[in-house]
Amino acid sequence: MLERLHLPGLGGWSEDPLWATIYDWSVEHPRVGGAFWKVGVNSDLRRLYAAAAEIGRQPAGSAVLDVPCGGGVALRGLRPGQGIRYVAADISQQMLDKAMAAARARGVAGQVETALCDVGAMPFQAGEFDLVVSFTGLHCFPDPHRAVLEMGRVTSSGGVITGSALLSDSGLRFEPIRRIGRLAGLLGRSASRHEVREWLVEAGFADITLDLSGAIGYFRAVKD
Repeated sequence: MLERLHLPGLGGWSEDPLWATIYDWSVEHPRVGGAFWKVGVNSDLRRLYAAAAEIGRQPAGSAVLDVPCGGGVALRGLRPGQGIRYVAADISQQMLDKAMAAARARGVAGQVETALCDVGAMPFQAGEFDLVVSFTGLHCFPDPHRAVLEMGRVTSSGGVITGSALLSDSGLRFEPIRRIGRLAGLLGRSASRHEVREWLVEAGFADITLDLSGAIGYFRAVKD
């Protein structure tokens, strides 16, 4: 199983770790959360909002996969009455429950379905999704390479993958964060910008962009 790692005493990623609650809260409170992101990882939280906005630009009838969905922060991009199929996937049932609660609060629950699954072996058909989003997820997986390949498998030709991750080559300043995260069980092996690009190419993507915002790398690519 390609499960995310365990956080002793605070819940593993297959449960509902304390860090997930802090992360969700920071994203939903732009002023305080933005300051928290700036101090903690020197990243502009508005980059996450801008990336999630691509969800709202999908035409009716489109299919979107959000993996790992966590508590549903990417749902801020989904518009009421948009008429798309939005699949929130995660290895944690608690996270899926939170995501559905967020969908109801935003008035988009009718477009959202959940899937309890492993990102390395998802129960979806090849090319099933027009857009795959994976925000702050790759660094949590023990095998991000396999995760990228699987996300590529389920992306349609001409479809898009977009997301973000704490990268391993974002600077020595952030090395203590990466080490503490791994020791705590929050982070997997992570990846460098070069590795993410290589994996996206291997998964069949082109037109790759990958930009750093502090410790966080934002990527987007189009499936050939």
